[in-house]
Amino acid sequence: MVRMSEAGAPRRGRTPSADVERELLAAAEAVLVREGPGGLTVRAVAAEAGIAPMGVYNRLGGKDGLVDALLVKGFDRLRAAVDAAINDTAEPSMRARLVACGMNYRQFALDNPHFYAIMFEDAIPHERDNEEVGIRARAAFGALVRAVELAGAAGVLAAPDPTEAAQQIWSAVHGAVALELKGLVLTPDPRYTYVTSLATLIRGLAPR
Repeated sequence: MVRMSEAGAPRRGRTPSADVERELLAAAEAVLVREGPGGLTVRAVAAEAGIAPMGVYNRLGGKDGLVDALLVKGFDRLRAAVDAAINDTAEPSMRARLVACGMNYRQFALDNPHFYAIMFEDAIPHERDNEEVGIRARAAFGALVRAVELAGAAGVLAAPDPTEAAQQIWSAVHGAVALELKGLVLTPDPRYTYVTSLATLIRGLAPR
């Protein structure tokens, strides 16, 4: 692997392939968070990682590979956020856990707006579909389906089709979060508006 010296001249060094890929992914995330989707370029990531730009192509396949790796990381983090709410044994109420799923979704988006933009807004257009990204995205949605199944079993929701109910919940929370990220929530307390909307949604799906 060719690495760059502090003076900018390349120098030779041996770094395990997995370590190089981790460094590149960390660099890509740093650039994304600092510069936004528009600043994510092969050259910027290579400079952040301190390697020659060709290393990005050799290890990750260029910009598309960088974006794919970031998408995998983003969907994994979102799934973990939802799972954390579902598995919170300190909270015995399944209704409260379901609300926490929605709150964690919002918090993920607010804490990671640039990740959210590339995950759901095509902020960096892709020229190819990546199977692994699709698997991780479906796993994130699957965590919500599991939450709905558990809520149904606990009598919190009437959900004969958990996937359908999960899609309705996701559609609602995604819309609310997207408006908030764009600064288009016109009420004085966006969090209160979100919480009350979530409560209304759960009531609407509750057993009659």
